[in-house]
Amino acid sequence: MSAALTALAVGVAVPGAAAGDELDDPTAPGPVYKTVTDKSALLSLQTNGRPDGRDMVFRISGSVYANIEGNAYDPSLRHGQKLFNIEGYNIRRLYRVPGTTQLYQLSREIVFYTDPADPTKVLREWKNPIDSKTYPVVPINNDAVNFGPFNVTSSYVGPPLRQMHDETEWTSDIPVRTDLKTALGDSFGLVNGVYAAQEMFDFYVDEREVAARTVAGSVPKGAMKTKISWARTSPWAPFMCLPETDVRGQLTYHARSWSLDSYGEIEPWLRAEVEAAYPLYKAAPTAPGPSENSWTSFYNKQLGKGATTWASWCAANGKA
Repeated sequence: MSAALTALAVGVAVPGAAAGDELDDPTAPGPVYKTVTDKSALLSLQTNGRPDGRDMVFRISGSVYANIEGNAYDPSLRHGQKLFNIEGYNIRRLYRVPGTTQLYQLSREIVFYTDPADPTKVLREWKNPIDSKTYPVVPINNDAVNFGPFNVTSSYVGPPLRQMHDETEWTSDIPVRTDLKTALGDSFGLVNGVYAAQEMFDFYVDEREVAARTVAGSVPKGAMKTKISWARTSPWAPFMCLPETDVRGQLTYHARSWSLDSYGEIEPWLRAEVEAAYPLYKAAPTAPGPSENSWTSFYNKQLGKGATTWASWCAANGKA
């Protein structure tokens, strides 16, 4: 759900970026990582971050569709209609709590909603076909998305693996249920004020990459060459101003993701968009902290952490 940086290319200092820093940095994951012996654990840890402690990227590219029971809003909003493309990335690193065997995945993710006919054209506005008003498009911009801590020792194991032709595959399916009304005091138009979604991930690594990066006792450099298939069913995005209680339906996200060694490997058009308005997302966090999702991020940044309500934001920002 994701999410690298070349320090010399973009002028940002990265823990462990200089030769030998891994040995001196108390947050470097390498000393803990190299105690792991389970093949699946070695692979899954490398999707959480580079074992050498530097930033890596999962580039994300896909589409978003309307999923509407009974095709109830046809023709203005049809079931299966492609509403957006999505283009962005998750930038992440592995972080070790100094003096322990505890590892965190620390990340930020920025994903833009783009024109359904042109993936490289970032949308600034979107016309709601139900109320015919035009709203500003707010990208997925989650600072941060952190997981852990994981207690990583020689007994640490990963998920079940499956061999599929010349690739190793594993799966992570995550049901998400968050009571936003209780947690934030705003129901966002959701049924019972609860955000309910399903996140589904499939990871694929070529057998040659598996062999090269599962040598016990070693600390591989760079990002493991990984492909991910990702699908999500979730309520209408908050900027769409479609209350789930009244406009029954969901969004279906279907995307591909692939690993990159660094921020500098992202396409220039996407980096330009980030650097113009979201420069924080050029690097992963450097220490554990609270996480955001699309809804809590919207609450924090667009609603001023409760200074206004979702309904008021929609009323103020919808243009006839």
